[in-house]
Amino acid sequence: MLNRVIKLLVLTILLIGIGGGWLAYDIDRYANSPIIILAEKAYVIKPGTSVKALAKDLASQGVLEKPLYFEWYARATQMALKIQAGEYLLKPGTTPKQLLTIFNQGDVTQYALTVVEGWTFKQMLQAIERESNIKSTLKGLSREKIMERLGMPGKHPEGLFYPDTYYFPLGDTDVNFLKRAYQRMDEVLKKAWQQRDVGLPYKTAYDALIMASIVEKETAAPNERNAIAGVFVRRLQKRMRLQTDPTVIYGLGDAYDGNIRRRDLKNPHPYNTYVHRGLPPTPIALPGKDAIYAALHPKPGKDLYFVARGDGSHYFSATLEEHNRAVAKYQLKRRRR
Repeated sequence: MLNRVIKLLVLTILLIGIGGGWLAYDIDRYANSPIIILAEKAYVIKPGTSVKALAKDLASQGVLEKPLYFEWYARATQMALKIQAGEYLLKPGTTPKQLLTIFNQGDVTQYALTVVEGWTFKQMLQAIERESNIKSTLKGLSREKIMERLGMPGKHPEGLFYPDTYYFPLGDTDVNFLKRAYQRMDEVLKKAWQQRDVGLPYKTAYDALIMASIVEKETAAPNERNAIAGVFVRRLQKRMRLQTDPTVIYGLGDAYDGNIRRRDLKNPHPYNTYVHRGLPPTPIALPGKDAIYAALHPKPGKDLYFVARGDGSHYFSATLEEHNRAVAKYQLKRRRR
């Protein structure tokens, strides 16, 4: 009787071992087999989602065939403990094992927003607000309150954010976006300032940033930026007024209607470089890397004036007489036409 019981017990253990081994093999085989979707599919994991709830939801959406196997495999490999929230792009041919690896690494879908060189801070904010994949937390706040939220109370925001293409996950906040752009500008400007030419009329890197913003707004022609910067640097050195229209336009704000009138050139607002000597109090736009470089490496020479030719380029002059002739040639004729 005792022998029969022992034999039965041994047989049971063997069957359990065989069954367990087969189950482990089947789970591993499933984990390395493609999921059942036929087309790419966006999928969002919410914060705090358990692996059990994740497996069940993926099955309900037609992604997983055996959610229990998925859950068991995730727990057995400890991948269940490292799943990160976010939006993912699920692709045909992906295996459950690869899926868990993606969820563990946080390979979330990235969206892109380009901040354009020459934009104002206001234009940048408007672009961020229009981006539906960025979570808005700053809408309606004054620029002073926005800078407080960014941890920079008292700073004027204009020019402090680097124009570039930025990538971000679904639900990233406007605060995070702005902090990244601010940090990037800080890095670019510090490096450029360390490599600046000698003898420039700037006391700080911020002065150079102001100049770079003016250069950015004065010309879109890359080959002219250093020449434009050269003219403005020499005017500063000679204590001449910069007399640049973009600063006047910036100071007018929403009152600017597309035309600069004589009264606008006499308006004593702080940004009017026809009235005040030196640089305006802040940048007037977001300057790019090339404009920053030009401000810190201006083209040497004697030119003190320039006028738009009407084709996107400028004519440079060393004397007022030559400049007046150029104005008559390029601007007055164009106005008559």
